[in-house]
Amino acid sequence: MVNHCKTGQNGLKQQDVVVVMVPLPAQGHLNQLLQLSRLVSSYNIPVHYVGTTTHTSQAKHRVQGWDLLAATNIYFHSFKIPPHQTPSPADSNLSNRFPSYWLPAFNASLNLTEPVSKLLHALSIMSRRVIVIHDSLMASVVQEVGVISNAESYTFHSVSAFTIFLYILEQMEKKPIEYSNVLIPDEIPSLEGCFSLEFVDFMKSQYKYHKNISGKVYNTCRVIEGDYMDLLERQSKDKGIKHWALGPFNPIKLNPEKKRSESRHSCLEWLDIQDNNSVIYVSFGTSTSMNEQEISELAGGLRKSKQKFIWVLRDANKGHVFNEVRDVGRGKLPKGYEESVKEIGLVVRDWAPQLEILAHPAIGGFMSHCGWNSCMESITMGVPIAAWPMHSDQPRNTVLITKLLKIGIVVKDWERREKLVTSGIVEGAVKRLMASKEGDEMRKRAAELGSKVRRSTGEGGVSLREFDSFIAHITSTRR
Repeated sequence: MVNHCKTGQNGLKQQDVVVVMVPLPAQGHLNQLLQLSRLVSSYNIPVHYVGTTTHTSQAKHRVQGWDLLAATNIYFHSFKIPPHQTPSPADSNLSNRFPSYWLPAFNASLNLTEPVSKLLHALSIMSRRVIVIHDSLMASVVQEVGVISNAESYTFHSVSAFTIFLYILEQMEKKPIEYSNVLIPDEIPSLEGCFSLEFVDFMKSQYKYHKNISGKVYNTCRVIEGDYMDLLERQSKDKGIKHWALGPFNPIKLNPEKKRSESRHSCLEWLDIQDNNSVIYVSFGTSTSMNEQEISELAGGLRKSKQKFIWVLRDANKGHVFNEVRDVGRGKLPKGYEESVKEIGLVVRDWAPQLEILAHPAIGGFMSHCGWNSCMESITMGVPIAAWPMHSDQPRNTVLITKLLKIGIVVKDWERREKLVTSGIVEGAVKRLMASKEGDEMRKRAAELGSKVRRSTGEGGVSLREFDSFIAHITSTRR
């Protein structure tokens, strides 16, 4: 799709169309836009992935399901930013678990504006068109797009279409969207406790720059959220803003021949000897640490359930992740715990290859914080979810997963988020998902939905058609 190229004096190659990805420096955001880079580059379009030196390294280090070295037309631009202090994560406040320690890195990343602007101008000289896909919370970094005649920008929303729709609905008291034919649960979790006040201010500061975008892209597909994509399109029809469901971003087929690879994580070897659908995977992402009491209750519940489990127990990404990719957690378990559960469980202390774990046939459930990246990976692999929301969009993703898609159960009730999840609650949830008729039915629904999503990315599928349409749109000769 891209014409032949030649190298100019600035070292950049002359191209027909180039795409620039600008992620927010948080793991779920970094990962989603790197996965999207893979998909765009498969159309023979050069992709320039930009970020801070450390976060670009972090994103590359944690790639799963595909060979980054084989992607010859993805170019990484790592820029230095001023040093900043990152406070340690707070564990004890159960009513607001939002990771406020993110803010120094987010604010520091806004210093990317100047180097990114220089890159955009350089690319605009060497290309017919420059397409910028930026995280919704990095809009100020790409504001120079507005003065480059052959550049246009698309906002990437890292959350579900359902979550975005609810936000818009709550802001439109006078002119509500007509949605009578779309299912909206009566009880929607409030945003109280989802964010810190500082982060709300940060979001507002970035949304001021969402004025001249050409469209919005989402890591979802119409098989999952078609109704909500339709509502978003209807809401912005008069503004001429297009909405694109380009997901799933993550690979849907993993290489089974990797079994004997030396680089394969040891937890996958353990899963190899377990029965199909017999193991629940427990992981709460990279943004929140549990305190000692929470860990003790979760540990006790998993043991009492007598169901097989693999538990990724690690601290949230802390300050050292901005200097090197090293984030081994050391959550304190009850004395002798790992020995006592060795017949049924495995505790993983470092970062784990989540996508490969979810794709393993031994996995029959996923106890998750319900971050959207994790939700999409779990849906794609056909794995039902035991939802334990912590902050941000996670409580509302829980509603989508459990009440609308009906492929999960609630472990932590958001309206009682200040209450400790006891070992009894954990035990009951694990048994319900892994050892009951209800759980079997959820597993069947999740498998069917996962199969539909995977088929949608194949020839003639709705997701592939949408992606083809997006590529045709950004590479057309319109203007």
